[in-house]
Amino acid sequence: MDFKALFQQISQVAQNLTKKQKIVVISSVVLVIGFLVFLTLFSSSNKNPEAEYEGYSVLFRNVDPAISSQIINELEAQGVKYKLADEGTILVPTSDVYRQRIAVASLGIMGDNKKGFEIYDTQDFGATENEQRVKFQRAIQGELSKTIESLEPIDKASVYIAFPKDSVFTERQVPPTASVVVKIKDGAKLNRRQIDGIKRIVAGSVPNLKLEDVKIVTQDGVALGDDEIALENELVAAQIKYRSQFEDSYERKIIDMIGKFIGGKDKVTAKVSIEFDFSTKDSINEIYDPNSVIRSEQNIEERREGKEPKDVGGVPGAVSNIGPVQGLEDNKPTELYSKNVANTNYEISKQTIKVKDQYATIKRVTAAVVVDGKYEFKTLEDGSQAQTPTYIPLNQNELNSIKSLVQQAIGYN
Repeated sequence: MDFKALFQQISQVAQNLTKKQKIVVISSVVLVIGFLVFLTLFSSSNKNPEAEYEGYSVLFRNVDPAISSQIINELEAQGVKYKLADEGTILVPTSDVYRQRIAVASLGIMGDNKKGFEIYDTQDFGATENEQRVKFQRAIQGELSKTIESLEPIDKASVYIAFPKDSVFTERQVPPTASVVVKIKDGAKLNRRQIDGIKRIVAGSVPNLKLEDVKIVTQDGVALGDDEIALENELVAAQIKYRSQFEDSYERKIIDMIGKFIGGKDKVTAKVSIEFDFSTKDSINEIYDPNSVIRSEQNIEERREGKEPKDVGGVPGAVSNIGPVQGLEDNKPTELYSKNVANTNYEISKQTIKVKDQYATIKRVTAAVVVDGKYEFKTLEDGSQAQTPTYIPLNQNELNSIKSLVQQAIGYN
């Protein structure tokens, strides 16, 4: 390109323009240049967002908007400069970041206002019984909330316990209930065991609180642990995974064994299907020992010998009034009494055995195995060797040997 000729043409065009046209052209060029400069500066600032916050450091990050407003009010009251990267990130000058972080933390702004048994650190003299009951309820709820928040998938938790009014009548007593609201971390999920664990933590901390009376709700209002379909799906998924792992293990055993026999794992394919019985049964057996051992033995023997008292009868008079007198005849026999009692107590030996079946019992195993045959290059009539190999199937003895190996691999009975 000839730039000299280009400039000459531009100068000629400029000379032919009127004064007003020259002003419009110059203004347009200035606007275009200014717009380009603005785009350059804007793109450079976007490429380096930290340049806007140079000299500032993060005071708090990922803070709730309600807490952010309290922190900003405190910084403004102290005359501290600050910047907001977003609604949850507050920046202050780097030289003041540690001092302001300690100052804000000392005010308790960052706390979640969950207090456990430290609520009893301050004694309230003259508090009524009802106030003490409410104070104890707040302490229990705070301790449980902090305990649940310490679990890995939980971000925040709030526990609410309803203690019924005590009644002197047993049939009118109402058990307590509890509700737990949890905020799950992004990307996390609570499984059935974790849900049951949270319920057990709450139920074990409150007297007479049953597991079925503890309800768990997520931050989206979704109830956890009450969906029987979800429970069945988790159980079925666990059973399918358990079965798949066993089948894969059996298939690898067959391929490893047969592959060495026929010359390579790529020449054998095995598929195993296992039928499990996932029903669990608990049985209790009580065994009594027929050879009893004597625990205690007691023998009682009583014996008495003597005469019966004499009776005086007859016509009322002096003799009958004064009783028996010496010399009267007595024909009654002598009294004899004997008693023997023997008590023997035997110790009954009893043995109680609790038997719990295993998680899954194999009912049936079927295996399908496909093996490749042999390939040989045959010799032609002219004595030369064929270019393509010829497939030679396995004979019956070889097939029987492979079948025997498969049966040993799967534990054939």
